[in-house]
Amino acid sequence: MTSTNQRITGRQRQPLERGDAESESESEEGRERGTCPECGAAGVTDEKRGETVCRECGVVLEEDVVDRGPEWRSFDSRDKDEKSRVGSPTTELLHDKGLSSVIDWQNKDAHGQTLSSKKREKMSRLRTWDERFRAQSAKDRNLKQALGEIDRMASALGIPKDARKTASVIYRRALEEDLVPGRSIEAMATGSLYAGARQADVPRTLDELENVSRVDRKEFARAYRYIARELELAMEPTDPVQYVPRLASDLDLPEETKQRAVELLEAGKREAVHSGKNPVGLAAASIYAAGKLTNVDITQHEVADAADVSAVTIRDRYTELLDAADHPA
Repeated sequence: MTSTNQRITGRQRQPLERGDAESESESEEGRERGTCPECGAAGVTDEKRGETVCRECGVVLEEDVVDRGPEWRSFDSRDKDEKSRVGSPTTELLHDKGLSSVIDWQNKDAHGQTLSSKKREKMSRLRTWDERFRAQSAKDRNLKQALGEIDRMASALGIPKDARKTASVIYRRALEEDLVPGRSIEAMATGSLYAGARQADVPRTLDELENVSRVDRKEFARAYRYIARELELAMEPTDPVQYVPRLASDLDLPEETKQRAVELLEAGKREAVHSGKNPVGLAAASIYAAGKLTNVDITQHEVADAADVSAVTIRDRYTELLDAADHPA
């Protein structure tokens, strides 16, 4: 075994025996070019060990190579865009999809120091012009206001990000189809959020949206029907099971009670009890009935307040669900 191979096996770098400085410089140039100074063959990089070795004789040309790639892995283009830190990823939640610059509202520099009065005045003017250039057309200003309303209402109702994106896409489609001109931006934004939440399987009731919307219920309900009809949105009837986790969380109920409520609703759907009924009322009734079956101390008025329905509705519905559960599947 040659001395070169011994050096590779033992992972100990030994100086090459050269007669003069000229041959040493040729060796360094060979390493820079990625060719072996011994045999002239090309080198190959072992990324696992961080070394570049000759593919012919095994001479280590370079070791402790720094991996300049990302530390994360991606399996599709969408995953890559979300994990990449070379600029912000595009998002449907902003009217310009997040591609423009954003000037922070805090009057501080990169080191956290407060800006002087002269620089604060300058930054204020820059923010003004930045806002003007970000929304130059009437359509951009319309979209900016609507997406701001969607984000505000979604934050107040605890709607997740994927439902907000769906609502933003629905409003963009309505704007492209010229459905918004002549109608209230707030009403169309609320209708888009209601549709987006239903499509994302995190529905919210019209009463909940009325509490956070700037328009009354009749107006945004009409806007929702108009959007669903013109855009041909496939809106299935709301499943009352989707309301159970949120109500159970608000009432701090155990997992057993929540699962029993889901079972009662599934039995009710088999017997078509849910047909033509308010899904929120059915969910509240299943919660109350499941509490009785699992020996959880809960009253009709507590469930009614959490679901924003009347206690009469719960009394009428929970007996129907219990009767349906008694029938064999």
